Amino acid sequence: MIVLAGCMNLPNSLTILRIFLVPLLVVVLLTKFTNWEFIGVAIFLSAALTDWLDGHIARRRRQITALGAWLDPVADKLLVGAAFIALVEMQLAPAWIVVIIVGREVVVTALRNIALMKGFSLDVSRIGKAKMAIEVLAITTLILGERSDLLESIGYVALWLAMALALVSAFQYFRRFWIQVGVPLERAPVRHPLAGLSERQKGNVSTHQ
Repeated sequence: MIVLAGCMNLPNSLTILRIFLVPLLVVVLLTKFTNWEFIGVAIFLSAALTDWLDGHIARRRRQITALGAWLDPVADKLLVGAAFIALVEMQLAPAWIVVIIVGREVVVTALRNIALMKGFSLDVSRIGKAKMAIEVLAITTLILGERSDLLESIGYVALWLAMALALVSAFQYFRRFWIQVGVPLERAPVRHPLAGLSERQKGNVSTHQ
């Protein structure tokens, strides 16, 4: 309890807030009450904003923790994954595209965790950052597409682009992982998640994947 209390700084609190916003977002999207589109987008964009804020504050205040490094990408994947799955349920997004995007998130997150255990970091690529931005655009415009055919078209284009970027960035992560792995995984020592990382690498751990 004492350890967890020491980790509850502002960046980690914002990350936890993002997790709590996920079920609220799903309820709003699937209930479809009056003006649900605007309320859903407001919740989603607020959660996406906390994703930028927690990383920015953590680096600026030097409040990067092992809990935050693990929790931040988990919160990202929960938010994006839940939003996309809700869109499939609402028949606003093709299920097979969402499966590819969400599956990529799960695999890459696992790969980054393995890399941290082995003592190195898979720094976030520009394509990975662009992918997250396009995913936010796709989800936002697909929700608002219920009110506008133009936004719906933009949403589908963004969704296809997000899938393409997801596949390309996944290939990049796998390639960089195998280049840096020097010993078989089963023989690798278990290390502290942030052990051996530079300050720049620690900062990258909690940013978009």
